[in-house]
Amino acid sequence: MKNFKIEFKWAIYFSILTLFWLSIEKGVGLHDQHIDLHPIYTNLIAIPYILLYYLALRQKREWFYNGQITWSQAVVSGAVLSAIVALLSPLVQYIGATFITPDYFKNATEYAIEQRNMNPDLAKQYFSMRSYIIQSIFFALAMGIVTSALVALFVKKK
Repeated sequence: MKNFKIEFKWAIYFSILTLFWLSIEKGVGLHDQHIDLHPIYTNLIAIPYILLYYLALRQKREWFYNGQITWSQAVVSGAVLSAIVALLSPLVQYIGATFITPDYFKNATEYAIEQRNMNPDLAKQYFSMRSYIIQSIFFALAMGIVTSALVALFVKKK
């Protein structure tokens, strides 16, 4: 566990960033009056996420590997970071849906049914805590590993 202190720290930062981002989305109306714009603007979080991965892997290089890291070591570190983020994501989803934006699932379901002609049962299933927890786990793993592989190209140093 000592070998992964850096990844754990950055996974906490990642989770805090996610909650902060949810608060911003809620504050600017992307979870209610501008919910139609949510699918577009929510993806902007990718920019700070990539920066966070870069900073985490760079710190791993400097503090753990004494300034030198191979691409594969960086990818492994990023994969560990992604796994910890995935493990924390159910808690992050719960906090977001319970305390930051408790009406999001209801609003998103109503919008999908009324504006996108989505089947009501499918909409309720998709816009639910269970669905979002499952999506967040798999998204954290998949995109985290892809991001790690790309960022590793920039932090590797022999």
